[in-house]
Amino acid sequence: MLLTMVALTLQGKVIKVLAIGNSFSEDAVEQYLYELAASQGDSLVIGNAYIGGCSLEMHLDNLKTSRRSYAYRKVVGGVKTEEKKVSLQRIILDEPWDIITLQQASLLSGIADSYKNLPIIKRQVKLLATNPKVDIWWHMTWAYSKNFKNAQFEIYGSDQLRMYNDIVNCVSNEIPKANISQIIPSGIAIRLMRYRKGDIMNRDGQHLSYTLGRYTAACTWCEMLTGRIVDGNKYWPSTITMEDAKLCQQEAHEAVFMQKLRRYAAF
Repeated sequence: MLLTMVALTLQGKVIKVLAIGNSFSEDAVEQYLYELAASQGDSLVIGNAYIGGCSLEMHLDNLKTSRRSYAYRKVVGGVKTEEKKVSLQRIILDEPWDIITLQQASLLSGIADSYKNLPIIKRQVKLLATNPKVDIWWHMTWAYSKNFKNAQFEIYGSDQLRMYNDIVNCVSNEIPKANISQIIPSGIAIRLMRYRKGDIMNRDGQHLSYTLGRYTAACTWCEMLTGRIVDGNKYWPSTITMEDAKLCQQEAHEAVFMQKLRRYAAF
């Protein structure tokens, strides 16, 4: 094990990434991501500051009050641990994170006014970070399933395409106001996969399926974090066929490419 880690350090990248999020970051980073990076010779230390449904406003309030309300999930060497009742301050201070990601609660992800405090949150997170070179990135999440029946979805007219386009507009117009330029386009990747496979990427209308949905998001994160094209990666879980895994990788790569060009899949 020690020799393996030394080899990774010498030959690949060691990247420490913290997601300040909710159940949508849980879907994206807590499974498959470490293994995908390791398969290409890179090593990730992954943190997830988790509160279900947590919005930017809630994260900001938790920072102000030092409230110990987070589950701190951490993946080191491929092993996931969890510590409950942790403050966001302590999570940020736990590692010299290279990248810290922010995201909005899914219900508010397409509501422009809900981003007004993002510059303040970014500044406070960066001031707490012990790595002076830390980058603050944005995680673009996905729209709900077309058949999702919930009063929350009515904010978007219960329309998946409208929700997706509203998220795109917020990413295009609100995120730059906080001087955040790096976007992890999970929402685009899921949109592309829905076009290829149908509206089967969720397990409950909101959260990603345990197989294709989560794997697609992990592929998107892997390519963004490591800078290596994920298409062709040799890792996928046994619950996914090789053909589907290749498709997930291809669409994740396409999403990253589209995001860099600021071209979005509006179909």
